[in-house]
Amino acid sequence: MHSIDVLVIGAGAAGMMCAIEAAKRGRSVLVLDHAKKPGEKIRISGGGRCNFTNIHASPKNFLSQNPRFCISALSRYTQRDFLALIERHKIGYHEKTLGQLFCDGSAGQIIDMLLGQMQHHGAQLHLTATVESVEKTANGFMVRYSGGTVSCRSLVIATGGKSIPKMGATGFGYDIAARFGLRLVETRPGLVPLTFEPNLLERLKPLAGVAVDAVVACRKTRFAEAMLFTHRGISGPSILQISSYWREGDEITISMLPETDLFAALREERGRNGRQALQTALALHLPKKLAQLIAADISPAQNLADFSDVALRRVAAAVNEWRVKPAGSEGYRTAEVTLGGVDTRDLDSKTMEARDVPGLYFIGEVVDVTGWLGGYNFQWAWSSGWCAGQVV
Repeated sequence: MHSIDVLVIGAGAAGMMCAIEAAKRGRSVLVLDHAKKPGEKIRISGGGRCNFTNIHASPKNFLSQNPRFCISALSRYTQRDFLALIERHKIGYHEKTLGQLFCDGSAGQIIDMLLGQMQHHGAQLHLTATVESVEKTANGFMVRYSGGTVSCRSLVIATGGKSIPKMGATGFGYDIAARFGLRLVETRPGLVPLTFEPNLLERLKPLAGVAVDAVVACRKTRFAEAMLFTHRGISGPSILQISSYWREGDEITISMLPETDLFAALREERGRNGRQALQTALALHLPKKLAQLIAADISPAQNLADFSDVALRRVAAAVNEWRVKPAGSEGYRTAEVTLGGVDTRDLDSKTMEARDVPGLYFIGEVVDVTGWLGGYNFQWAWSSGWCAGQVV
């Protein structure tokens, strides 16, 4: 058995950031991960280019039972701080939409930067390391893993959530939290495609692969981004965003032409050419397959001249006030994040330390702080990891 100052379990974004900061302060640091490679979520993020932060990141972009918990970390290590870090390492980047920042090259550049910083400051990394037991000691913790036994003064849990189990995601962090008496907020898949019941799915089957720019709302929350019809239901950025607010049994409202007064447009078309079919008029604004399906649902084989103003308003509502109740989500298999996690009431917001277990820290996705789609969850990883790294 050997002794170190800091043991970090989890070599993802938060864990590596914490290790770097702790090692900078002269701490002896070991990072363990059961995977064969570090930073797998970084590697696949953004289609392989890593959407590493968002220039608009602020507490309002995060969900938690305590929305104020993330304020301290996000204000002490901001997106501008991370940008300065990658600029120092000459990693090119660009903004896509809505403040999302991506590498010009591959996500591997971010991983290489983090690994390089760990090595430079003396933090060690052991991969394919399975943790077998964690015990509290008088001076810290004793951890047995597949490579041996290590004692540490500070133990940092950075193991993420349950999303994408094929990448090795587990509930390990929640098990550790429960073992030491910390409360847990119910976990569920977040940023995940939504599914439809079989009858609706069969009716919408021809639309698989069709995309529209949409405004999607659930209760008082709405997002305006692209939506995609799939073989299982609906996906795309707007759906992934609203999925974090949707609960089973909820109805969502979708506007597929949010910038268009469709009633006025159809009324004008009726006056100009009443002999054209409804689907032809709709296809001036919507993808052809979607126009055909909506027209067939409303009134097959009718021309615009046959529609009264009341009927045209029903058509407009079918497009811009489509109310639908998803049957469920695709689950952790495709979810980008896990909602819920370690209850923030049991953590110090400045240090990420467990209030009643000195020396035990939780950072990143394992905590009940979940960001929107678009780089926000990585920023939480950098910020929470940085904060813990200042004190462990």
